[in-house]
Amino acid sequence: MTTTGLDSPRPAAPGVDPAAPKRSLVEGTANRLVVCLVALVVLVLLGFASLFVGSGEIPASVVWEALRGDRTDTLALLVTDYRIPRAMIAVLVGCALGVGGALIQAITRNPLADPGLLGVNSGSFFAVVLSVTISGTANLSSYVWWSFLGAAVAAVSVYVIGSRGSGATPVKLVLAGLAFGAVLNGITYAVTFLDPDVFDKIRFWQSGSLQGRQIDTFWWALPFVVVGVLTAVLLSRSLNALALGEDLAKSLGVHLFRTRAIAMGALTLLCGAATAAVGPIAFLGLMVPYLARVVARSDQRWIVPLSALFGPVIFLGADVLGRVLVPSEMPVGVVVAFLGAPVLVAVVRTRKKSGL
Repeated sequence: MTTTGLDSPRPAAPGVDPAAPKRSLVEGTANRLVVCLVALVVLVLLGFASLFVGSGEIPASVVWEALRGDRTDTLALLVTDYRIPRAMIAVLVGCALGVGGALIQAITRNPLADPGLLGVNSGSFFAVVLSVTISGTANLSSYVWWSFLGAAVAAVSVYVIGSRGSGATPVKLVLAGLAFGAVLNGITYAVTFLDPDVFDKIRFWQSGSLQGRQIDTFWWALPFVVVGVLTAVLLSRSLNALALGEDLAKSLGVHLFRTRAIAMGALTLLCGAATAAVGPIAFLGLMVPYLARVVARSDQRWIVPLSALFGPVIFLGADVLGRVLVPSEMPVGVVVAFLGAPVLVAVVRTRKKSGL
């Protein structure tokens, strides 16, 4: 019996992510703008909600008086000096990690990729622990530059290792990042376990926490996140071409080395700022671009701005949820991990159905 090949599964088209839905749930520019508007409204509502909930509940009247500047007592200072900056930092970090996840998934062409996959988060984590070990202080001003240095060194090292031989490819970059990150994580955990003083100083930061963060943290991280996000937006067309495959991207005039290098530079800024501000956060960079692809499929011109909106919504929502679930407050990094695990399972199941 002869076969015509009509029943054979067709390979995925170049540049189309098999884990993305066959059609996006939201078609058309106007409808996608409505999604952005809804995300903004939800973000504003979560921002207001974050001012009311916490280990010490504050009456709504006190919050409104504090916002108007009519009160200057302890409760008002708790709102203006801690809860408002905390919400602002959550928005900034969510934006950074959401866009960072979109970048790493674009340059590796892997929907399972996370900013930690290239060792960037591990580099920041290691550098911060090294800074605390050397200086003995755990203030943001003392380790923020160490965080960027660690992220930059990790990104460059991974790219150099992944570029050996025939040049950088998504698979080689991922393997190099996993290996390099594993080495750095092993050294980092060894230092923290062997030095109780260092462990005590970074234990809340290590779990990914917004507790006690003040407005200076926001202003420190803001310029780096802005530059990183703008760079990602400007790269979106080149990243779309890169998704078509290296040969076709070259024929379209995309410089592969320059595009990947700039993208990794932006990733370094975003992840370095986020890690310095709140500590290492897992899964957020994985699930935010996945949700963005549900709306816009594989178009980076939409995925990047959608990730910049969905990231803050999820991160701030996780922070509010962590303050509601337990009286003593659950670190936001733990809540995000619980939320991200089902998304990881969903991505893996989708790819399995695609034969990958």
